[in-house]
This record gives sequence, structure tokens and C-alpha cells, in this order.
Amino acid sequence: MNSKEWVLIDTETTGITAPIFVVELGAQRMRGWLPEGPPFRRLLNQNLDIPPASSRVHGYTREILERDGEPAAVVYRDFAAYAGGLPLVAFNLEYDLDEVLLPEWKRLGITPMVSAGFCALRLAQRLLDPVPAGNCKLQTLRQYYRLPERGAHTALGDVETVVDLMAKVLRPIAEQRQLDSWAGICAYAKAEWFPSRIAFGKFKGRQVQDARTDSALRGWLQWLSNAANSRSASMGRWYLQQLECVDDQGETPVTVTAAASGNMPPVAGSAAPQAGVVVFVNPEIGPLRQLIAAARAQLAELEAGYMQDRHAVDLTQAAIFNLVRGHYQQRDRLKLVIDYRSLYLKTLLRSGEDEAAQVNEDYAQAKAQSDAHYEQAQTAAASRRALSGDEEAELKTLWKKLVRLYHPDRFAHQPDKLETYHHLTSAINQARENGDMARLREIAHDPHGFILRHGWVSLDFGEEAELKNLRRLLDTLQLEIVTTLDSRNALHESAEFELCQLCTQTPGLLEEVAASQREAMAAEIAELQAQAKQLEADIAELTGEDAAIE
Repeated sequence: MNSKEWVLIDTETTGITAPIFVVELGAQRMRGWLPEGPPFRRLLNQNLDIPPASSRVHGYTREILERDGEPAAVVYRDFAAYAGGLPLVAFNLEYDLDEVLLPEWKRLGITPMVSAGFCALRLAQRLLDPVPAGNCKLQTLRQYYRLPERGAHTALGDVETVVDLMAKVLRPIAEQRQLDSWAGICAYAKAEWFPSRIAFGKFKGRQVQDARTDSALRGWLQWLSNAANSRSASMGRWYLQQLECVDDQGETPVTVTAAASGNMPPVAGSAAPQAGVVVFVNPEIGPLRQLIAAARAQLAELEAGYMQDRHAVDLTQAAIFNLVRGHYQQRDRLKLVIDYRSLYLKTLLRSGEDEAAQVNEDYAQAKAQSDAHYEQAQTAAASRRALSGDEEAELKTLWKKLVRLYHPDRFAHQPDKLETYHHLTSAINQARENGDMARLREIAHDPHGFILRHGWVSLDFGEEAELKNLRRLLDTLQLEIVTTLDSRNALHESAEFELCQLCTQTPGLLEEVAASQREAMAAEIAELQAQAKQLEADIAELTGEDAAIE
């Protein structure tokens, strides 16, 4: 493997709906597990409008591509020279090659210039199984294993992340499994295989090996092996075959997994740790505690980053709300008037004035609720304030410390203490969200006193020793890490975060956005006013009185 030459690629496109057009092509020649020579990166101008959803992900617009891109034929000619006929590998080879590049080359009349190698996603799924990061999304793995931050959702940035993943995470595990040849790795990635943790159905989340002692789970696997769907049947048969595989001592073969370690010390009895990764085998209580400590530290760091970004987005949205509240409230009030005047007319014609009178009462209640909602929103928006640099740093440090110490995962298996943890964590998060430095300092200074003052159960923060509970706790932490990664990634891909970033970079943009929203809202309000007035005239014509719904 170490002398084999191949090419790692990635594409950014116009979307996932055919026909798919490439807007960026990134590649890196590889020798074995390491990059060799400069990377390849080109933008393609295909004279197309880029769907906003795709543009928001990778950042390319028609204007950018017309300015910086090149004709597709020129890019692919140069790529053919760069690749030199070497086999291609991609993180999602089926998509990048089969669904994107091959159809595009056919559309352009270009003869395929390379052969397929292996799918890096498939390799990662097998080597990392059961995946401690919860899923094998590239950015989730990058953040979970603390790999360098590249240009996420750009072709070259994703190529560089896969290079990091292979060198620092996949290579040590592959070598431990004696996958030391190109042919062996290709065969390993292509072989029939299914995750050891069931991903669906009533046994979702269970380890297949549990079927050795769980007759219900084994029965479900046998049922699956006889399913009408061929893939489901293949999965069931494959799982049953794995249950029959034992080592020389009659035990289940050891499963090697990788876990994020940060600066965690080596695990006793483990293979030599690589940068950012510890490869371990059947950890006992001591190593599990080390892994749990590292996972807690990582979760606290991730949650602190997410809350900081969430707070910034909320501040921007609160500022816009304050600037356009009057228009929003007028619009919503008119919509309420229209809805209830329409209902009044319908009830009047169907059941008469007595029944219609009830609609007036219902409207009054709905209007009061709507006004109260806006008052609450105004109060919440007013409570948010931007922090100074020193306050932001102190707040983040305090929040990370508190969440790491008092997160509910510490006693996930003790319901009597879990409720108190949820109360305390909720108070910590609320203080973080509102930028309430005084409350965070109060909790950090005397957490036990804070608990008692609120009438919650006092907590014992001693370590739990049972191996089963520690393993369950590690699973819980890993799940929360993945959930936080997904939440932060979703936030970063949202239009609200994009607006927050732009407003930070461009003074005065916030007021421009608010003015634009007010202008659009004014046009909508005018239309609603016309509808409301027409309904009022219809009611007056039938009853001889003005509408009571105002």
C-alpha cells in the first residue's frame, strides 16, 4: 500500500437532482496513505444559475463562477493530465464518480479518463465500526477526531479532510488489521458488510452480538434473513453468519474501535496511540474512565462553541425583531382579523347570529393571546445583550467548566439524581443563552448551595465504578457529541447564521435587512388590509352593522 499511487477526488455541484453539473473539482495525488505533490483545484463555469440551497452550502454563485471559473472541457483536460490514469478514490465514490463525473463526461463527449479505486466512506464505516462518532459524515468525523479545520463543503477542503482522516485515523486501524496492500484495502472496502449496531426496527441501537444471549434479537435476525427484500435478507443472513464466527478460545473476535482522545494518556494494554486517536481493545474500568473524561471535555468544548454561535444568531434575530416588530404584529393581527371575519361570515350563513356571536368572543381571546406572545417575545429580545470580549471569554470558560462537571450524562443510570442534573444544566444553559454572567458566577462559586436554594436534591459527584454503567455512560456521551456536532453543523448551514456572519462583517447591514423586510411587509399589509375591508363590507351588508372583529 505504501508505494501505490492513486488520486483522491471530491466535487461540489449544482445539487443532487439530475442533471448534476460540477462547479468545483478538487483532487490530490496520493502515494500509499500520504499526499504526494501539489493538489488540483479548479472552478467550472457551466453558464448555469446555482440553486440558492446549493450556493448556501458551498458558497459558489453564477457570478463567482463566471468570474473565476473555466470551461468544463478545459478543466477535465487538465485533470486527465494530473490524474495520469491512476485509480480514483472519493469519500463517496458512488456519488462523485457514478452519479456526477461519469454522466457529466458522457454529456460532454469526454471518454472516461480513470478507473475506480475504493470508496473511502465505505472503508471508514468498516474500520470504525461501531462508529463512535455516531455517523460517518465527513465533517462529523473531522470534528469528532479533532482534525484540522479545512474549507468545509469545498471540493479541495473536503479532499484535504479525507487525507487527514486517512493518515491520522484510518491508517493505524488498517495496519493493525494487517490491511497493508492496495488490493487488500479495495477488497475490504467492497466486500459485503453491515454495521455491527442495528440501525432500524425495534432493536435499533442494539449490538448484533447481543443475539448470542438474546433469543428475541436472534429470532428477529432469522426473520430478517427470510425477508422478501433481497438486501434485507442478505443483511439477516450475514448477521447470522457473524454470530457463528468465534476465535480460537471460543470468544467473539475482538472489535477494534477508535475514540477521540484529545490529550488523554495512553490506554493500558492498547496499541500505540496516534495523533488525536487512541486505538483500544476491550477497555476495563480505568481506560473507560479516561475515555469518559476525554469525551466529557470534548462535549463541553463542542457545546460551548455551539452555544456561542447560537447566542450570536439569537442576538441578530432579536435585533431584527426589534426593528420590524411593529410590521410583524400588524401583519399577524390582520391575518387574525381575516381568519375570524371569514369564520364569522361562514357561521352567520350556516347557523345564524347567535352562533356567530361566539366567534367574536373566540377572536377576542385569540387577539389577547397574540398580543401576549409579542410582549413575551419583546421581553426576551430585550433581555439579550452583546458581551464584551472579556465577558465572552469568561462566560465560555465558566460554561465549559460547569457543563463538564454537572452534565446529566454523569448519572444517566440514576433517575433520582438525573432530574437534579437536568434542572442544573437547564439553569446553566439559560444563563449562557441570556449572557447572564452573574448567574453563571453564582452557580460556579457554590453549585451545591445553588441546588439547595432551589429546592433540588443535593448531589453526590463521586465516580461510578461498575463497568456496565461506565460503558453505557460512554455510549451516551458519544451520542451527545454527535448530536451537538449535527446541531452546530445545521446552524452553520442555516440562513440565520449566514446573516449573522454578514451583519458582523458589514456595519449597517442589519438596518438594511430590517428596512428590506419592512418594505416587503408593508406590501403584504396593504393586501391584507384590502381583504379585511372587503370582509367587513360583506358582514355589514348582511347584518346592517359594522364588524365587531377589529
